[in-house]
Amino acid sequence: MNTTERGRKAEAAARVYLEMRGFEIVEQNWRRPRCEIDIVARKDGVIHLVEVKYRAKDEQGSGLDALTATKLKQMQRSAWYWVDEYKWRGEYVLSAVEIAGPDFVVLSFIENVF
Repeated sequence: MNTTERGRKAEAAARVYLEMRGFEIVEQNWRRPRCEIDIVARKDGVIHLVEVKYRAKDEQGSGLDALTATKLKQMQRSAWYWVDEYKWRGEYVLSAVEIAGPDFVVLSFIENVF
């Protein structure tokens, strides 16, 4: 399985996890130049711009360890572009789902990474 296939499986696992918790998936794999959002979901009128982090093995460290200051800045920039493009005037938060292992298990979900 290549990196793209692993990413798709991780995002599918995150999508199922979110849907089971009452989130409506608005969009997946939103991409613009220098911007990307893995999953856009809505729950209780709030938009969640979700980053999916996958780690195949523990030796790679936690997926959430990859949420560095640089990555958080990229997520914020992507959020601003999405909000502007869709003229969203409601509440939104940046969230993250951590997926791990060969079975693509959801380890954690952070509803607001800031």
